[in-house]
Parts: sequence; C-alpha cells; structure tokens
Amino acid sequence: MINLTYPREMEGVRTLKQKCHVSQQQINQSQAVNRDYHNLTIFERGHLNPCGHHNSELSRIATFTLTNAVPQNKTLNRGRWKNYEQKTMPQKSQNCTTTYVIVGAVPGNTYIANGRVNIPSHIWASACCKTKNKTVSAWAVIAQNKENQVYNLTLGQLETRLSGLYNRGQVSLFHSDCPR
Repeated sequence: MINLTYPREMEGVRTLKQKCHVSQQQINQSQAVNRDYHNLTIFERGHLNPCGHHNSELSRIATFTLTNAVPQNKTLNRGRWKNYEQKTMPQKSQNCTTTYVIVGAVPGNTYIANGRVNIPSHIWASACCKTKNKTVSAWAVIAQNKENQVYNLTLGQLETRLSGLYNRGQVSLFHSDCPR
C-alpha cells in the first residue's frame, strides 16, 4: 500500500485510519496484523531488530511493529535466540565504538493466518564493528526456526550459508573491510 500522500514517518493503525483514510482491509492486504498472531501455539512474534539493542525509549518503541516481526518458534525466541540477543551480542560488541547489525529471515514453506504470513525456515543475524583499538570485528549467528539452537559463525560462513538458502547468487552483507 504505497501512496505519496501518506506520512513518511511510521504511524500506528489508528492514525492511518483516521488521518489518512486507510481502511482495515487495505492494511490487511499490505502487511501482517495483530490478528495474524492470535491463537498460535508453537510460534509467536519474534523481533528481528530487538528492542533491547536500543538506548532510547523512542527507538525501543519503534521495534514493536509487525513489519519488524516474524513468526518465530516460541522455544527458540524465549531460549537460545534470547540468550544471543541479551548476552552474546552485548559481549561481542563490548569493545565496539560503532556496531552495524543486519538481521534477517529465510522464507520457509509454511504459513500462519491462512497463508497470509510466512514462517521463516531460518533466522540469522550478523554484525560488524569498529573497535576502540581502531580494528574491525565481525560475527554472525543462524538458527533453524524449528529448534532451540543458535549456531555461531564467521561472517563469511553466514554469507556462504545464506547464498545457498536464498539461492539467488552470492550474498555479501557488509563492506569488504569486515573480516570474513
């Protein structure tokens, strides 16, 4: 749903309906909605960009959009992936002055909400940072969305793995300065 008259900033459903005259049906056609995640047993909304990685209230609030969520295995989301987000990521970026992060999901073959929302087969994250010592560091993780296991990889290993999973050519996530 693209219209040049819509606001450039992220808006809530209420604002879209009242000020932009967007119908619920138009919203449903263009993105996931809360109803899509109701009554799930195995999956829940998993943040791609986690709120805990932000240092301001406004930026944390911005992560609670459905365009920043995928159906993630509940055990993984509350288990090893949560451990990565809350412990491993802060440890790895401890000596960083600037950290660049890319997180993604590989589309799977199953859906929720009557085919409206794809359940990813894998969820992955990678980071590259400039350290206090003026060096560059990189790391990566990947998880199958059906098990509670997160695999630590080098950036190069993740790029190779994603190239095969996406099957669209070679994947390069960061500038060549980031160690593979």
